Amino acid sequence: MSRSVRQDCRHRATGNGDHRRQALAAAALACVGFAGLAVAEARAQAVAQTPSYAAPGAINLGGRGWSGSESRQAVPESAKSQLEFAIRGGLTSDYVYRGVTLSDRKPAAGAAIEATYNVLYAGVTVASVRLPTQPAAEISISGGIRPTLGPVELDLGVTYYRYPGEAPSAESNGINYWEAALRAGTKLGEAVRIAGGFAYSPNVSNTGAWSSYAAAGLGYDVPARFLPKDIGVSFTAAAGYSWFGRQHEDLGGFPLPAYLNWQAGVTVTYKMLNLDLRYHDTNLSKENCFVFTGDPNAQPGGRPDPLTNPDGLTSRWCGAAFVAKLWFALN
Repeated sequence: MSRSVRQDCRHRATGNGDHRRQALAAAALACVGFAGLAVAEARAQAVAQTPSYAAPGAINLGGRGWSGSESRQAVPESAKSQLEFAIRGGLTSDYVYRGVTLSDRKPAAGAAIEATYNVLYAGVTVASVRLPTQPAAEISISGGIRPTLGPVELDLGVTYYRYPGEAPSAESNGINYWEAALRAGTKLGEAVRIAGGFAYSPNVSNTGAWSSYAAAGLGYDVPARFLPKDIGVSFTAAAGYSWFGRQHEDLGGFPLPAYLNWQAGVTVTYKMLNLDLRYHDTNLSKENCFVFTGDPNAQPGGRPDPLTNPDGLTSRWCGAAFVAKLWFALN
């Protein structure tokens, strides 16, 4: 964002606190309600058949929030003629996306539903966020294919990110955008998994700048024979690199700052319940973090840059964070 747009966002965020809190509360209630409906549907299905649970400890390569795209495995041959549904929902202490908070370092709620048939899939995710444009929620609509190539599981999909209820601004047309992504993963032996991926958007956050993201990760699933019944434990870690084109001239015309992000943690599962404890970080300076995010709560005191950050404002949205996430996942 340009300095003028960021200043406008900061003014609106501080001057319309009641509106912002109401929007966030409405988003949280919507997500909780969505999750409640999902649980009710899941219980109804459980009466008729034995449920299956999502694979624990997915290697996160920069996927968005509550989407199941990074936790679903390729469809087995025996189930390719069936229409299946996956439901997820829960709470997190901080909604972190590629190393950057989308919830102002505060708790967030989310829920998702996904349908698969053969190698095809489509889904919708709703999550609460706290962003400079003050949207009521984040809604992502995705679709794609998940074929297998020998031992390699592939995922080629497209996701549209929508942010309804953004505060009106003469200098901003909103931050809705779409992104295409390719992911590949495979197992090495009984317990070790590796994965890699690449994502591209022609107009990230509606800034006019293209974005590219490459990531790779590693996972280790503790063998079931070493654990109590119905308990799963997975250790995973991943790192990614983001780089960008130039924004619109009215947003400054300069490229958004490229950066590395990394994360590592452990996921513990018990049937349909999952608890993930994870460390996230990036190499963005506090000054470039403000340039990248437009954090409305940014503070002065950093090193000024005459082009990108003449006031030397700093943000804590991109630094080290320990995140706890609790959710249910049911196929």
